[in-house]
Amino acid sequence: MSIPNKGIHVGQKILDFYTQHVKDFGNSSQGVGWKDDSAQLVRFAQLIKVIQTNEKFSINDLGCGTGRFYNYLISEKYFPAAYNGYDILAEMIQMAQDSIQPDPIVSLSRIQSASDMNIADYTVASGIFNVKYEAEETEWLSQVLSTLEIMHKKSKLGFAFNLLTKYSDKEFMQAYLYYADPLFLFDYCKKNFSKNVALLHDYFQYDFTIIVRKD
Repeated sequence: MSIPNKGIHVGQKILDFYTQHVKDFGNSSQGVGWKDDSAQLVRFAQLIKVIQTNEKFSINDLGCGTGRFYNYLISEKYFPAAYNGYDILAEMIQMAQDSIQPDPIVSLSRIQSASDMNIADYTVASGIFNVKYEAEETEWLSQVLSTLEIMHKKSKLGFAFNLLTKYSDKEFMQAYLYYADPLFLFDYCKKNFSKNVALLHDYFQYDFTIIVRKD
């Protein structure tokens, strides 16, 4: 199937949300919108499962924020040959540069579209689909599917992403957040990207992770 390579939907409220968080909390899990370190790290622990090689690999981190996933890779003894971090906010990229460069394997770029990414062995995206603010549900789902199509095209071995789940407790759901149907996205990935797809919804958070492997 063919989905046009759209620019990343960036409403002003979304920009303000992340800009204010990084201003208030700096290079931390809260700075990129997570509740605390454990909330961010448990998501990283799911995303890293897409990597199935002990050899050197390249990886795209779409919505890299301040580069904390790179630090997590190293802490878990994964040593990429190339780590490419991408974000829409200059403030995030600057903070990531201060944190993880001048490591020669690290490349950090501010982008306007996921299609601006290089091709790599793997691509991961953590939390980039959660905050929608004024976007309609159908519009945001189109944004998600368009981005997944690009992640698929930019990944040689596989990709992984997470979203908030529609199975969240109703009394805690927020109107400015997007809650996805994990079964729909599992089915979509199976039909459009690979027969080797995993849905992870068992790590005691109000979200899920999907892993798409191409081999």
